[in-house]
Order: sequence, then structure tokens, then C-alpha cells
Amino acid sequence: MTSRFSLLAAGMTAGLAFASAAAADIIVTDAYARSAGKAAKSGAAFLVIENTGAEDDRLVAAAAPVAHRVELHTHKEADNGVMQMIHVEEGFPVPAGGKHMLMRGGDHVMFMGLTQPMEPGATFPLTLTFEKAGEMTVDVVVDLDRKPADGDHGMHQQGHGN
Repeated sequence: MTSRFSLLAAGMTAGLAFASAAAADIIVTDAYARSAGKAAKSGAAFLVIENTGAEDDRLVAAAAPVAHRVELHTHKEADNGVMQMIHVEEGFPVPAGGKHMLMRGGDHVMFMGLTQPMEPGATFPLTLTFEKAGEMTVDVVVDLDRKPADGDHGMHQQGHGN
């Protein structure tokens, strides 16, 4: 019994060490959120995810206490030329040695059914779940005044990544 427990404990420790090492490879910067105003029922978060590791990873989920539902979304042009927001169930790839930018007009974290108004300057935790790195919680600041030209993660660039 002791040897089985030791093997199980060693396996769990190795698994935690791998997850910790993978998590250390993910760096999240410039996280901010916005909504259309105090009465808004939805909002979004934008941030930069950098993978300094040697293996590709993928952001697969997000959670935050500010909304009843949190999803990963992107914008896609419909056949009629109108931009639509769609849920990206498979998540967003974060290439090894690269970045993935969540930005206005592109990929973002969507908050639906806000539980409170997004007050300028307020902060809240956002838990990001990665395929390999596991969960990571970052603080997000509410910034309703930021304009795309203020370094909004390259809103006018095509595509995402490096």
C-alpha cells in the first residue's frame, strides 16, 4: 500500500511540476475591460498573451465573477458584410515563442449578463484556462475611455500572433 501511495504521490508531484512549468511560460499583459456604459448587460476584456515556452498552447476558457456567462469570442464578417461576434469553442492558439492578442474588433473575452456595472478604474479577477498551462488568474482594470489608438493591441492589424 505504501509503495502505491508513493508512486501516486510522485506522479501527482510530477504532473504539478509540469503544469507549473507550463504556466510559467505564459505571460499575460495589458488586461483591460470595457462595456458600453453603466446600464450595459455585456462587456469584453482585451489582453496580450505571450508564450515564452517551447510548446504551443491554447486558451480554452475564461471565467470571471462580473458576469453570469463568460465566453471566448471573435468577430467574423457575414455574407452580407456585417460583422458578427461568434463564440470560439476551440479557443485561441498561443504559439510557442509567440503572442496572441485579444483586441477590440478581433478575438476577446465576452462577458454576458453582467452582475454589476463596469465602473472606470475598478478591477476584477479573470481566470484564464490554458490547455497545457492550466489556470491563471489575472487582474483586469475597467477602462471605458481607452481608444484603439492608445495601444489597443494593434486593432488595425490583420490577423493575430507575432
